[in-house]
Amino acid sequence: MPDVSPKSSLSEDQIFESEIGFQQALTGVYSQLAQRGLYGDNLSMGFVSALAQNYAVSATGAPLVRTRLLDYASSEVIGHTNNTWSTAYTAIAGANKVIINTARKRAVLTDKSYAMIRGEALAIRALLHFDLYRVFGPEYSAGMNSKAIPYKTLADQYSKVPSTSKELVDSVLNDLNQAAALLKGVDPVITGSTNRNIKMNYYAVKGLEARVRITIGDKTGAAAAAKEVVDAGKFPFVIPAMASATAGSRDRIYKSELLFGARVRTVKDWAENQYFRFFGNTSMRLTRTAANFATLYETSAGGSSDFRFAYRIEQDGGAPFPSKFWQTFTPISGAPDSVRLDQLVPVIRLSEMYYILAEAAATPAEGAAFLNVVRKNRGLAELPVTTITQTVFNNELTKEYQKEFYAEGQLFFYYKRKKVVRMQFMTADIALSKYVLPIPDAELEYNPTYN
Repeated sequence: MPDVSPKSSLSEDQIFESEIGFQQALTGVYSQLAQRGLYGDNLSMGFVSALAQNYAVSATGAPLVRTRLLDYASSEVIGHTNNTWSTAYTAIAGANKVIINTARKRAVLTDKSYAMIRGEALAIRALLHFDLYRVFGPEYSAGMNSKAIPYKTLADQYSKVPSTSKELVDSVLNDLNQAAALLKGVDPVITGSTNRNIKMNYYAVKGLEARVRITIGDKTGAAAAAKEVVDAGKFPFVIPAMASATAGSRDRIYKSELLFGARVRTVKDWAENQYFRFFGNTSMRLTRTAANFATLYETSAGGSSDFRFAYRIEQDGGAPFPSKFWQTFTPISGAPDSVRLDQLVPVIRLSEMYYILAEAAATPAEGAAFLNVVRKNRGLAELPVTTITQTVFNNELTKEYQKEFYAEGQLFFYYKRKKVVRMQFMTADIALSKYVLPIPDAELEYNPTYN
C-alpha cells in the first residue's frame, strides 16, 4: 500500500529522530515566544503596558489608544487579545510536542539533553499558561474556584474544559517542579554560564515559581523560591558605567539582571518605527509627558538620580520618550548573539525577586531592607528602615513596581492581584472586572464549556 501518512505527521516524526531535531523544535518554540502576540510586544512593551496606563497617547491613528481607554469591545483590543490567545496556544502546542516526544523518543537523547530539553519545554508551557491566566482569568483570591482557561498538555486542536484558577495554578506549579528537578543537575547556569538567560533556565524556573506563588498568596513558598535565585548570585545588578554609557553602548535592558528574556530579532521594527520614536511625530508616540515622568520617578524627592529616569527617559525632538526598547547598542564584532542588547525583551528579572522577598517579609522593616537593595542599585537613597510603617511600605512597593516595570508588561498584573481601583495617572476609579480581558469569541464558539 502507498504511504498515506500526513505530511505534517511524517515531518514531525523525522524531526524527533535526533537530538539536533529536538533542539530545532525547541528553538522554534522560543521563536514563537518572541512574536508580537507574546513577549515581543503584547505581553511586554505593547498591549499590557498600555492597559497599565504607561502611555498617554490619544492621537487619531496612534497605537493602542483604545487599549489605554480599556475599551474591550473595540476592534483594536479584540485584535490584540485574539493574537495573544492564538499565538500562545500555538506555542504551547509546540512545547507539548517536545514534551511528548522526549518520552516517546527517549532513546535518541542523552541523559543531559533529555533533562535540558524536557525541562525547558515544561517551563515554557507553565510560563505561557500562567500569563494567559493573568490576562484572561479571574483574580486568584476572588476566583480560585471559577473557570479560567484550558491547561493543554496535548498537541491537538480539540477543545478542552477550562481549568478553575486553582486547577490551573496547580498544573503550572507541577510543571515548574518537574522542570526544576530536571534542570537542577544539568543546567550550565548553575555552574556559571552567562549565556542561559535567553532560555528558561533553572533560575528562571524558580523565579517564575516565586511569581506564581506570590500571586496566589503563598508568601512562604514565594520567598523560598525568590531567595534561591538571589542567593545564587548569578544575576548581578547592572553597573552604573553600563547603565549610563554613551548611547551606542548603554545597557538600557540591564541584561545581567535578566533571569529570562525573549530574543526578539526584529524588535526595532516596531519599538522605533511604530512605538517610541515614530519618525519624530511626538503626538503618535507611546510615551507620557515630562511632568508625568517626573511624578513617576519622584524627581522632586531625589528621584532625578534614579538610573531608570536619568538614562532611560530620553529626549527626541524636544519631547521625552522611554528608551528601554529603543536600544542603540552596537553589536560587538565576533561576539555571540546572546550578548546583544538590542534584541532582548525582559520576561523575568532579578529586581522582581527582591520585591517578592519584600512583600513576603514578616515586618515592614524587613521588607524595606529588600526594597533598599534595588533602590541602592538604581542610584536612589535608601528608605528609613526602623521607622517605616506598613502603609508607607505598601506604597513604596507599588512605586517600585511602577518605576521598574514601566513599558515591561508586569505592572498590569501587579495592579490586578492588588485589586487597585485607580491605576497611576487615571482620574477615575475602574471596576475590578476590567482586569479580566474577554476570552476570544472563536474560543467561546467552539468550546461551549465555559458556561
